[in-house]
Amino acid sequence: MPGMVAFGRRWGIASDDLVLPGAFELFLRVIWWIGTLILYSLHKGSFDCPGGGVLHGYLVVLLVLLALVILSLCAIIYVSAQGTITNPGPRRSIPVLVYLRALLYLPEIVWACLGAIWASADSQGCDPATVGAVIAAVVASWILLLSTGLGVVFVFDPLGDSRPRPPAPEQLGVRDLESSEGSQFLSTARSVATQVWESRLRLLCCCLPQDESHRAAFSSIAQLVSGFFSDTDLVPSDIAAGLALLHQEQDKMAHHRDPDDILAHSPSSPIEAELEVELGQAAHCMQFAAAAYGWPMYIYSNPLTGPCKLSGDCCRSQAAEYDIVGGDHLGCHFSSVLLSTGLGYRDFIYVSFHNQIYEIPFFVALDHKREAILVAVRGTLSLKDVLTDLSADCENLPVDGVSGTCYAHKGMSQAARYIYRKLVNDGILNQAFAIAPEYKLVITGHSLGGGTASLLAVLLRHSFPNLQCYAFSPPGGLLSKALADYSKDFVVSVVLGKDLVPRLSIPNMEDLKRRILKMVSNCNKPKYRILLQGCWYEVFGGEPDDSPTELEHQRLEEELSQPLLGEESLLVRHSSSYQSLASDDSPAHAATHLPLFLPGRVLYLTEDGPSRRWSCFAQVRYRAEWSSEAAFRSVLISPRMMADHMPDAVLRALRSLTADRPFNLSCQRMDLCSSVPVVLSRV
Repeated sequence: MPGMVAFGRRWGIASDDLVLPGAFELFLRVIWWIGTLILYSLHKGSFDCPGGGVLHGYLVVLLVLLALVILSLCAIIYVSAQGTITNPGPRRSIPVLVYLRALLYLPEIVWACLGAIWASADSQGCDPATVGAVIAAVVASWILLLSTGLGVVFVFDPLGDSRPRPPAPEQLGVRDLESSEGSQFLSTARSVATQVWESRLRLLCCCLPQDESHRAAFSSIAQLVSGFFSDTDLVPSDIAAGLALLHQEQDKMAHHRDPDDILAHSPSSPIEAELEVELGQAAHCMQFAAAAYGWPMYIYSNPLTGPCKLSGDCCRSQAAEYDIVGGDHLGCHFSSVLLSTGLGYRDFIYVSFHNQIYEIPFFVALDHKREAILVAVRGTLSLKDVLTDLSADCENLPVDGVSGTCYAHKGMSQAARYIYRKLVNDGILNQAFAIAPEYKLVITGHSLGGGTASLLAVLLRHSFPNLQCYAFSPPGGLLSKALADYSKDFVVSVVLGKDLVPRLSIPNMEDLKRRILKMVSNCNKPKYRILLQGCWYEVFGGEPDDSPTELEHQRLEEELSQPLLGEESLLVRHSSSYQSLASDDSPAHAATHLPLFLPGRVLYLTEDGPSRRWSCFAQVRYRAEWSSEAAFRSVLISPRMMADHMPDAVLRALRSLTADRPFNLSCQRMDLCSSVPVVLSRV
C-alpha cells in the first residue's frame, strides 16, 4: 500500500509496518517498567540521601510515563495489525496514534536529562545500587531515543515532500494519464526521483572519481532505477511480503506440477557425448574464471589454508618479476591466480588488474592441457564493477553477417570493447599466437565476466572463427535475440539452480513486480503474519501457505491494469524503460522493453533431490541438461538465488558432474610446456 502520510509528508513505511517494531519496543518498555517498579518498591519511604526527594519524584513520573508509552504502543500494535496490505481502512487512526506517541517523546527527553543531572550531581550519599539503576534507566532512555531517531532517518522518504499533488483520483483515469496535467505530474515525479537516486549514488560512491564517465554512469543508473520504481506505490516491506508469498506460490506450483511437464524438461536419455565434452571443458574453464577474482575468492574458497599459502608469495611480491603485473601492488592477486590455475609464471601472456568503470581486469594465458590461448575476465568485485553491472541501458552492437537488430547491455558492451582494444590493438593476441600458432582461442568469465566474455567473443568471432566461449552465470539481460542466436555456435552459458543473475533483465523484473502486486493484492492476511510465516518458511521449510494468492478471476487483473493513485494505490502506470532506442525497425514498438537474452546455448545444472539440506555435509548430486532461454524468463524466489551464483558453487557442481569421467588432460606439446617465454605487460 502507499507509504503512511504523517507530519505533512509521505514516509517509506506503511501503517501496517508498526506491528513488529512496536512489539519489540513494547517488550523492552514492559521490562523497564517492571524494573523501575521493583526499584521504587524496594526504596519506598527510604529515600534519605541528599537527592532522595528528586529521586522519588523521578521514579514516580517515570513509572507514569512508561505506563502511558506502553498503552500507546499497545494501541499502535493493535490498530496496525488490522486489515490487509491493500485494505488500510481499519488502520486509518494510525496517524493520530503516531502523533500521540511522538508527543510522549518530549517528556521522555526531559526526564532523561533530569535523570542524567541527578546521577551526576545529586546522587552523593545514595545507595550505589540505586544510583546504578537510575544510570541504567537514563542510558536505556537515550538508547531508545537515538534508536527512534535512526529509525526516522531510515524510513525518511526524500520524495515524500517533493512529489507534486496529483489531481483527484476520481478525475484521473487511464485516458487522463495522457493529458497534459497527468503527463506533467508523472514527468515531474520521475525527474525528482531521478535526481534523488543520482544523489544517493554520488553519496554511495563518494570515494570514486567524479569525472565525466562516472557522472554519466550515475545519471544513466538513476534514470533506470527511478523509472523502474516510479509506477508503483509500495514500501519496502510490501515488496518483502510479496516476495515471501511469491516464493511459496512458486513452490506450490512446483509441487503440483503435472508429471508430463516435469518429463518434458528432463533428459530422456543418459548424458550425451557432446554434453560430456562440454561439461569437461566447462569444469576446466571455470577454474580460470574463478581464479580471475584474485585473492578474495581464493581465501573465500580456502579459508583455512589460503592465507598461509598466500602469505609467503605476497611477502615475496617485492621481487622484480612481480612489478610487471599492473594493478597488483602486493602480488597477492597474481599469486592466487597461480595457485588456482596450476599454471606457471611463464604461461601468462598478459595480466591486468586495472579496474575502472567499464574497464575490468582480465588475463591471457597459455592453457597447454587444452591447447588453448585462454582469456579469463573477472566478475564483479568492486564498486566500479557494480556501476558497470547497473549500466543496463541498451547499446547498439552491430556485427557483420548478423541480420536483425543487434544491441546489448551497455556496461558489459563497453567493457568488452575495452578488452577487445587491448587484445587486438595492443597486439596481445598476436603475441600469444606467435608463441602457439596451433592453439585455439577460448574466452571465459563468471557473472559480469561471463557477460563481458560473451560479448568479447561476438566481437572476435569474425577474426577467430574457431574461438569458443564459456560464460558462467551470465546476466539474462545481455543480448538481443539476433545476437543470442548468432552466439549459439560458439558460446556456452552455464547456469546453476535458481541463480538470480541469469534471470535478471528489465522485462523479467517488470514481470516480477507485477507478480508481487498480484500477490499482495489478492492476499487476505495482515502483513506481519505474512512476514513471520515467510521467515519461518525460508529458514525451516515446511508446507507452503495455502492462503489464496494467485488470481482466480479476471477482476484483480483488471484492477492492476488501472493507474491507481489514491490511498490504496499499488500501480501508477507502466514504466517505459529502454524506449530511447525505439526506431522504425526496433522491437520497442511492439513491446515496452527491448527483450534481452542469455548468450549461446544454455547448460543448466540442478540438484537431484530436495532443495533443502539439513546437513552441511550431505552428499549433493547434480544433473545437467541443455535448456532454452524460455526457462529463464521469470525470476525464481529461493534462499539459494544468490548462493547458486557464487563461483565456488558453480565450480563445485561442475567438478561433481565430471569427477567420475576421465578427460584427456595431457599436454601434447611438451616443447611449449617447458619453454614459453614471458611476455607480461604493465597496465
